[in-house]
Amino acid sequence: MEKLVASIVTPYGEIFSGEVDSVTLPGVEGEFGVLYGHVNLLSLLKAGVIELDHNGQKELVAIDWGYAEIASSKVDIIINGAVSISGKDENSISNAISNAKKLLEEASDDRIAISSVVSKIEQTKNRF
Repeated sequence: MEKLVASIVTPYGEIFSGEVDSVTLPGVEGEFGVLYGHVNLLSLLKAGVIELDHNGQKELVAIDWGYAEIASSKVDIIINGAVSISGKDENSISNAISNAKKLLEEASDDRIAISSVVSKIEQTKNRF
């Protein structure tokens, strides 16, 4: 399977850069997935979670808003604020989830959408 090259950048620096199998993004028109060979696209992103799937492992990044430029072999994501939800121990993952909840709650007034995203983040805690 061909790989995508993905990068996530904030005003404070790069959060992720590497090859992935797929990326799921929270577009303003709805969540959408990107695989190798995707048509070129520029999308505005809303508060939510970016899922990066590489070698069967998922990495989550909670975001407030941003833009994604998609080409057939790469995805460049520019985000205003983000929290990477990964880590080696349960304490660092719990801290990341807490920071992600705060970021999402500050980014949107839509409590139903935010609680859905927060629930998705908490469910992944068991996967790490």
